[in-house]
Amino acid sequence: MRVANMNWKDIEAAAKTDPRCCIPIGSVEQHSYLSVCTDLILAERVAVEAAAPLNIPVFPVMPFGITPNFIKYPGTINLRVTTLLEVVSDIVTSLKFSGFSKICVVSGHGGNAPIGDLLNDLMTKDPEIKLKFHEWFKGPKLLAKAMAIDATASHGNWFENFPWTRLSHAESPNGSKPMIDRTKMPELDADEIKHLLIDGSYGGEWQKPDKIMNEIWLAGVEETRDVLREPW
Repeated sequence: MRVANMNWKDIEAAAKTDPRCCIPIGSVEQHSYLSVCTDLILAERVAVEAAAPLNIPVFPVMPFGITPNFIKYPGTINLRVTTLLEVVSDIVTSLKFSGFSKICVVSGHGGNAPIGDLLNDLMTKDPEIKLKFHEWFKGPKLLAKAMAIDATASHGNWFENFPWTRLSHAESPNGSKPMIDRTKMPELDADEIKHLLIDGSYGGEWQKPDKIMNEIWLAGVEETRDVLREPW
């Protein structure tokens, strides 16, 4: 259930019925030929589809994340780690005031990983809340399926190329791009990373048939649903 379709009384009733809720978190950054909003689009969509059969409210996606590597690409918005963690902490506090004691943060961006440690710390300080951090794109079942199809699955390539992240005016090239040496990236600054990546993709095939992508997507939705459904 999207809370955009609910009023405050609806939310109050939902929290009394079920203490679970979901908050997706993404990032605005370059994704080669795909939308700069790819991470937030995927995080929100997977959360909504996963939560729908469980009648779990899904709050609007927090769009911005930690992405210093891509700051030289126009449109990228990078938050300091401290900024994002303060925002997430405030979100959790607000949701607790609303009556939710089981909160799942669904992340669509690898740079947001520090949220996991924050949630563990918040639970230590407040044993009344249960918090989960789910990086949907790293789910073991999803990754196993993706890697069995093509081990190049990575940033800006076929792995993120869904009908809802593509742009009609900027079609991805045909074929594939040689994979970059990702071991070099920790040593590079943002200018050097842009020089290495050029178009932004890490390499690999640009696009897979929609049938394959739908299988990947459904695996991600089901795995996210399992996280919401499993014991807290």
